[in-house]
Amino acid sequence: MINFNGQLTEQSYQIENNRGFFYGDSVFESIRIIDGKICFWEDHYFRLISSMRILRIDIPDHFTPDFFEENIMRLHNVISNNDCSRVRLSVFRNSAGKYRPLSNECKFLISCENLKSKKFTINQRNYKVDIFKEYYIDKQLISSIKSNNKIINVIASIYAKENLLDNCILLNNDKMVCEFINANLFLIKDGCFLTPDLKSGCLNGVMRKNIIRILKKNNIEIVERSIHSYELIDSDEIFGCNSIQGIFSITEYRKNKLKSDLTNKILSILNDHVQL
Repeated sequence: MINFNGQLTEQSYQIENNRGFFYGDSVFESIRIIDGKICFWEDHYFRLISSMRILRIDIPDHFTPDFFEENIMRLHNVISNNDCSRVRLSVFRNSAGKYRPLSNECKFLISCENLKSKKFTINQRNYKVDIFKEYYIDKQLISSIKSNNKIINVIASIYAKENLLDNCILLNNDKMVCEFINANLFLIKDGCFLTPDLKSGCLNGVMRKNIIRILKKNNIEIVERSIHSYELIDSDEIFGCNSIQGIFSITEYRKNKLKSDLTNKILSILNDHVQL
């Protein structure tokens, strides 16, 4: 029995031993389905399995791509009314114990919500960002995985709301550019695309990986390296990317107005790629 918000009640079986709830001992994938097709499913699946290995969560033999795809689509087919949706696939260590679990067994949870758009679209409004400096992302492997430990992102999003910003740029503990609250970051200068490398502590994003693939395939210069915050002010364009939104363009950084010409071009190529 537990006391939930002042009411004594039987403990929910979904919470019992759910270490994702108690300790953030969980990984997840944010997945977009367009026209009944899971976008970049292979990349999502292998990142999920890699993240489970990093966290030393046991991987059951039946956790195959086909197994998860079937379970995702079962829920999607019930929720979606236009064959497009947003899916969250979470895997959490399911064990008694405190910080030290008694086992490394796991369970999974899939949630889904309907999306209207059948393609990735760019924001058509002003999108203002600035740097968040209260807390920093650690430069370590654990920062690159999509875990439930996202308290810095939550605080940064509240800071953005309080300061009338649409997003914030997070820095790592070397005070170098890392990522947006909810996306990887790219900047464009003189036709060259730059993005923080994985050593910076940024998320090893599925959309980031595919944007880099698209740029290389189209012989567009892309450089992964450490980026100083002062380089942002000199940029021609800045955009963020994630698996749900695709690409969003930054129109204003510290009163500096930014273009989106090349960003729109990449978005068009991305949509063509997804439709194949």
